[in-house]
Amino acid sequence: MSHLPRREFLATAGAGVATLALAPLATPALGAAAQVKKAEPKKALALFALPPLPYAYDALEPTIDKATMEIHHDKHHKAYVDGLNAAIKDEPSLSGKSVGTLLMNINTVPMPVRQRVINMGGGHLNHTIFWQTMGPKAGGEPTGALAAAINKTFKSFDGFKKAFHQAALTQFGSGWAWLVRNAKKEVQVLKFANQDSPYMTAGLKPLLGIDVWEHAYYLKYKNDRAKYVTEWWKVVNWKAVAARYA
Repeated sequence: MSHLPRREFLATAGAGVATLALAPLATPALGAAAQVKKAEPKKALALFALPPLPYAYDALEPTIDKATMEIHHDKHHKAYVDGLNAAIKDEPSLSGKSVGTLLMNINTVPMPVRQRVINMGGGHLNHTIFWQTMGPKAGGEPTGALAAAINKTFKSFDGFKKAFHQAALTQFGSGWAWLVRNAKKEVQVLKFANQDSPYMTAGLKPLLGIDVWEHAYYLKYKNDRAKYVTEWWKVVNWKAVAARYA
């Protein structure tokens, strides 16, 4: 066997390496059709946003003071929206569904995030309805079909107010008192703990709710929940409540 001189061997080997380095990678089996598929971009999650108040922060004074409204809406409600979005990021299959749909079908929500959807989704929707069913220059009494339904169940508007007031005062700890419509279009007064939503009970639709968590009234009324509930009737927007009933 002949041997190349050392200098020629190194030159030949170097040229071979250079050729390999410059040559394109060949894919003879796949040919020109073999293109590396670009990864499809991930679909953006449909997240919830904090709805603006339908009136100014001070619009419900003196019943509800400006400072309470700012803290309640901008801090507490926003925390529920942020918490619900975090739950959806952990369970992307929930993306794109309305909060009402999530709560009405709560037993289909995966267990790892179910309680968070109850707490955060309920908090978001409960507060959204709360803002919408209050307003400046409001109060008074309902009319039309809603008034007829209230009178049928409670005999009178005063009878309804008494039942609602009692529910709001006897809700132990944090929670809500609600006027709801059932599947028969009858109205009922119910109370719910924490941020549980009437939507989680089959056939119920929340019409009017009062938030009896202390953050809703403590700055102005301190521990006097009864006075808060009594004054709150002055800002109930019965037109908005009637629209929900209809």
